[in-house]
Amino acid sequence: DKAPLSKSLLIVPSAISILLTLLFQHYQKFFAYNLQAVKEDFQIWRLVCGRTICLDLKDTFSSSLLIYNFRIFERRYGSRKFSSFLLGAWMLSALFDLLLVEITQYIFGITINSLPSGFLGPVFALFVPFYSSIPRVQVTQVLGHFSITNKSLVYILGLQLLTSGSYIWILALSGLISGICYNSSILKVHRILCVPRWVAKVFSWTLEPVFSSAEPTNEVRVGMGATVDIQRQQRMELLDRQIMMSQVAQMRRQRQQQGGMINWNRLFPPLRHRHNANYQDHHPSEQGIPPPTEVSEEQVARLMEMGFSRGDALEALRASNNDLNVATNFLLQH
Repeated sequence: DKAPLSKSLLIVPSAISILLTLLFQHYQKFFAYNLQAVKEDFQIWRLVCGRTICLDLKDTFSSSLLIYNFRIFERRYGSRKFSSFLLGAWMLSALFDLLLVEITQYIFGITINSLPSGFLGPVFALFVPFYSSIPRVQVTQVLGHFSITNKSLVYILGLQLLTSGSYIWILALSGLISGICYNSSILKVHRILCVPRWVAKVFSWTLEPVFSSAEPTNEVRVGMGATVDIQRQQRMELLDRQIMMSQVAQMRRQRQQQGGMINWNRLFPPLRHRHNANYQDHHPSEQGIPPPTEVSEEQVARLMEMGFSRGDALEALRASNNDLNVATNFLLQH
């Protein structure tokens, strides 16, 4: 539900991978991630085919489970921002793949002509926002010392994928580096490598009706998974949602006690100081006032669905430069 891009990444590449493995083995050579052919014969198309479809069913299964777990980011950020992250991570990881192969050859003298195929770079890149933005909730303990959390299964799947091939560590490292670069507020990569708005609209009109799903009812949302792991994941999602709603309720009570105003001095001190200075000055200069940041109504609606008022949502988005993740975190924590 509300994750058509994740659903398409689950269905289409997995179906092609299964067909190539079972029925069309003679076409697998066109989907091999052959770096030698890219560098010497300038077969750039191999970067697209070789970095999209897995030729190993074990990698297909593990990456599909990870994409299923990472669908929470598409629900949180929206399909356009989620696709922009995947596109940016895919392009950056392709560059880092070539650099890491050259570094490995220069330092260790190991010549690497090909790497494991598949949509693996962006999948490993998604571990960066997963580690930094998904809350950690302890489920149980093993032997009284080792904690099992709602994130443990995802890390185990990532470890399984990491150990499935000889040179897959290069893809994992390049994916993690690309995820860090894309999330960095200093490099501003997300402003350059992003999906244009008109492209997102075209895909929403054409492909979203095909891969969209109806919202599940409350009666069957939990406990209807086909396996115990899916049921446990559904319960963890419900627990995360309850934690978020409790944070929203606590934030509302704090605002009511403070007279209905958010403590913006804790949110964005530089912005608040400039705002107060203008009021103390009684004669604010129109030239010194920066133009207001354009706020997406879609992001305002998402914040309002979480229980925030429209005024708080607008001010948080403007202060965070229209970054939905930063605005949400600030509103929840303060």
